[in-house]
Amino acid sequence: MLLDKARIHTLIPHADAMCLLEAVIAWNEDSILCLTQTHRDLANPLRRQGRLAMVHACEYGAQAAAIHGSLRAQAAGQSAPAGYLAALRDVRWFAADLADVDAPLEVAACLVLGDADYCIYAIQISAADRVLAEARITIAPQPKNGACG
Repeated sequence: MLLDKARIHTLIPHADAMCLLEAVIAWNEDSILCLTQTHRDLANPLRRQGRLAMVHACEYGAQAAAIHGSLRAQAAGQSAPAGYLAALRDVRWFAADLADVDAPLEVAACLVLGDADYCIYAIQISAADRVLAEARITIAPQPKNGACG
């Protein structure tokens, strides 16, 4: 394990239980691989009526991308700008409910295109060598001074 949850908390703005990823096991300039079992936690803040919808896999992937962006910025001696999930594309899932997955989630994010502000990542969420979800996400910078974009 390269980074634990305590270190992840310092890299992204997600607090407490909304920090969904528990470990970074590999990363380089182009990609990151994280692990977690928070999908099994009954107190997961995304759960509704005992279920964890597959669309939430995109949040897991977005957090991996955010961690990756922060690590890339730190490696360049900078800090990552605040950003938000601006778009989801080509979302596909191959399971009915994340809460039903017994194995730890492997959350991968690969940088497809990006600069210091806008980034596009391909994300993939797997468990026990089974792909559960995949998508492309776009991260955009937070508007400055209340501007709408």
